[in-house]
Amino acid sequence: MSSSRRSQWSFVEVRGRRLEVERIDGDASRSTLVFLHEGLGSISLWRDFPAQVASATGCPVVVYSRHGYGGSDVLGAPFGVDYMHREALETLPELLAKLAIERPVLVGHSDGASIALIYAGSRDRLTGVVALAPHVFVEDISVKSIAAAKVAFETTDLPEKLARHHADARKTFYGWNDVWLHPDFRRWNIESFLPGIRCPVLAIQGVDDEYGTMAQVEAIARAVNGPCEIAKLDACGHSPHRDQPEATRAAIAHFVAAT
Repeated sequence: MSSSRRSQWSFVEVRGRRLEVERIDGDASRSTLVFLHEGLGSISLWRDFPAQVASATGCPVVVYSRHGYGGSDVLGAPFGVDYMHREALETLPELLAKLAIERPVLVGHSDGASIALIYAGSRDRLTGVVALAPHVFVEDISVKSIAAAKVAFETTDLPEKLARHHADARKTFYGWNDVWLHPDFRRWNIESFLPGIRCPVLAIQGVDDEYGTMAQVEAIARAVNGPCEIAKLDACGHSPHRDQPEATRAAIAHFVAAT
């Protein structure tokens, strides 16, 4: 499938910080798909998946790197345990306003999926949410894998790999890793936001996800007050768009066409 669409890169100042933003052309009459990356993600780490989804759906697409990630401003003070809440309730609304995006479909992965769910549960101004490997509470499997990621960062070439995608890979990694391993973060939970979600939700979870179990998407399906579809993908870990790109793209395209 061809994913060639005209894209434009720019920086947008949000809450006093420069964020890198990529916009991919699409049918202006359709909802914009806004991609929210995972805890170590960035625009570049999505690779060409957003462009493929733009081609499959015909929708305009926006992808951005959060503060501390990619080419956006480097992290200053450490993240707090409420960093996903602040992204969803403060940064994302301002970014969408500056980009003149109304009623988007939020496509979030991992931390980005959690941010999308918090946003959706706090305001009724969305066309839909696609949650890839979302977290709504902390599980032992998550903490164990994130602890293993710390070992990998300190003993392998992971810093060099991340440096290809982040202005300061060390600050990016520990900004995320330190929060998830902080004792206070074990109480992190966003289930209270789920009943406020009335827009359609597509939750995609890999059967072999090393960072979370099916309990995450099942909790979403039980609690939201809008239609919710769960896609469980075999032979798939924590990154459905990388492990099962065709199935993930097709599920998103079907979901968007129906909303």
